[in-house]
Amino acid sequence: MKHSAGLLLFHHTADGLEVLLGHMGGPFFAKRDAGAWTVPKGEYEPEEPAWEAARREFREELGLTPPDGEAVPLGEVKQSGGKIVTVWAIEADLDPATAVPGTFTMEWPPRSGRMQEFPELDRVEWVRLDRAREVIVKAQAVFLDRLAEHSA
Repeated sequence: MKHSAGLLLFHHTADGLEVLLGHMGGPFFAKRDAGAWTVPKGEYEPEEPAWEAARREFREELGLTPPDGEAVPLGEVKQSGGKIVTVWAIEADLDPATAVPGTFTMEWPPRSGRMQEFPELDRVEWVRLDRAREVIVKAQAVFLDRLAEHSA
């Protein structure tokens, strides 16, 4: 079973609570909105502590140093593909324009023999909680609910 860990940044604005989400890169998600946004996260091996993996993956996914601050454990969830995702929330401000996402390589178009490079996340944005619930990967919505409870 695969495990993934990530950091969900949040801050308070005049419009309410916002979270920092990434739109998944690559051709499968290019024209999708709902279900195509995610907590910046990534896979890790069992011998690596999940917290360290979450910080490492934040750096790899966004090209930025993860913020310091109180980490609020939001627990874990099992996504539809079976992957277990563990997330912590940290209150922080970050300019999404400074993100330099990592990349991945895949054959595209399928069976073409052509390898192409795509960004892991093609957009990074602050999203209001109500909108985040509409666009985040379905299983990850529970992290938004847990964050809202913590911030209430």
